[in-house]
Amino acid sequence: MRHRRSGAPILGRLRARLLPLVALAVLAVLAGPAVAAHASAKPSVVLIVTDDQRWDTLGRMANVEKLVAAHGVTFTNAFVQDPACCPSRATILTGRFANDTGVLRNGPPFGGFASFDDRSTIATWLGAAGLRTALVGKYLNGYQGVDGYVPPGWDRWAAFTTLGYYDFALSLDGRWQSYSSSSYSTYVLTDQAVSFIRDTRGPLLLVYTPFAPHAPAEPATRDETAYPKLTPFRPPSYDEADVSDKPAWLRSHTRLAHRGANRFRRHQLETLLAVDRGVGRIVRALQATHRLHHTLLVFMSDNGVTWGEHRLVDWKFAPYDEMLRVPLVVRYDPLTRTPRRDTHLVLNADVAPTAAALEGLHPKTDGQSLLRLLAGTSSGWRTAFPIEHLRERALPESKIPSWCGVRFRRFTYAVYANGAEELYALANDRYELRNRARDPAYSGTRRSLLPRLMWLCHPPPPGMSLGRLCMVRGTPGDDALQGGPRGDVVCGSGGDDLLLPRGGSDYVDGGAGNDRIRVRDGVRDFVRCGPGNDRVVADRRDVVAPDCETIIR
Repeated sequence: MRHRRSGAPILGRLRARLLPLVALAVLAVLAGPAVAAHASAKPSVVLIVTDDQRWDTLGRMANVEKLVAAHGVTFTNAFVQDPACCPSRATILTGRFANDTGVLRNGPPFGGFASFDDRSTIATWLGAAGLRTALVGKYLNGYQGVDGYVPPGWDRWAAFTTLGYYDFALSLDGRWQSYSSSSYSTYVLTDQAVSFIRDTRGPLLLVYTPFAPHAPAEPATRDETAYPKLTPFRPPSYDEADVSDKPAWLRSHTRLAHRGANRFRRHQLETLLAVDRGVGRIVRALQATHRLHHTLLVFMSDNGVTWGEHRLVDWKFAPYDEMLRVPLVVRYDPLTRTPRRDTHLVLNADVAPTAAALEGLHPKTDGQSLLRLLAGTSSGWRTAFPIEHLRERALPESKIPSWCGVRFRRFTYAVYANGAEELYALANDRYELRNRARDPAYSGTRRSLLPRLMWLCHPPPPGMSLGRLCMVRGTPGDDALQGGPRGDVVCGSGGDDLLLPRGGSDYVDGGAGNDRIRVRDGVRDFVRCGPGNDRVVADRRDVVAPDCETIIR
């Protein structure tokens, strides 16, 4: 049952007005006079999300570079947690990972618009805080505006019901409107976005989500010959010659026809030119309405895409950087007066909590607010994050099995539902050419990464089990399980177990029963307990799940 947003009570409205001022006061302490000067102006939020745009294309967008990056922070290590349109967009709207939103692929079950609980999103939070809200463009895969449905929290709604560059359709506040081949969707959406900014009094939330540069990547007429002599794209991973170490789904791909790869890349870049002009119009509208200098302006993509790397053209859904990495640029003048680049690991899940924190709100999310990175403080920031995708059902990419993994700054490690694994040492293999998962020289590295993977991949995608990765496994009865000195994955089963990993960074899962777990070994361990009355003795640095009944530190 989907519910429309109801009016906030008087006390709630007063609280919503006061919290942003408190938040700005805190930011003033962090960032000094620059924020204090703007503390009296309630912030607006503009989120621009492109579709399948690679992280390395910002240099082709003059307005984004001049009007956003030149006044903000360019995050050079920005990623999505699930490299597919619908899961990523659900994460952007909520700040929650795919296994929390329940949107783990583009279509049902476990994916698409029908799987998304839209009652708690950036729109409902900021709308309740007093901002006028609008979504203009692509919402979620499978949204068709049936019965005029508009999700809760949105005051203005101009969402695709039929995607396309031409011959598309929108739901305009619940009314279906079709457009002919003479209308270019990026232009129509930009008009809608600019009108919303100009017509709205007070602070606003605008989520502007054009279809570009998603395939079939049809540029506007004026841009069709923008790149007549584009230099071919040929990184070392292009049309990868030796895929013998890759999973079976990738080994089945034949070598590329270069003409198709070149054409797709050129058309993607050409479609981004209309988006870039749209960014320019949006920024000028913010300036004309005296909002620009107190607006959080975010430019990003929902996921990346391949241009021929690993023999793949226009592919997503796999644990490779070309698909996981996205452009992310943030401008917020009270904190980002001068341009800079930030190398921290940031995620699509960080956008919603950032916007919420700016308004004094702190909903439960998996992401972290970027405000402290914008202010130049970074202690305690993440060093790794989970990555995953549930196997698609009706796309060419359905040959990719479900997978889950973890991305570190120096490593990517992913495991597939069929038992395949991929491990890349990114410090000396940034193009992910050599899979080290079965390389004896990297067995120690794999062992050290596995506990973090087991912790972050909980729960794994539906139908996928990680039990085969247990190094020490219990029986249905009572067991005493002891690990080795280098780090282990220790898995209890039924019965009342005693689990004693001895050294290294461990992952311990007690399973069912009344278990006793001792991980006080001076290194960081990860502990889950399961059903039963469990007792854990741990160091303060250990990460212990809330399902453990007794924790002694």
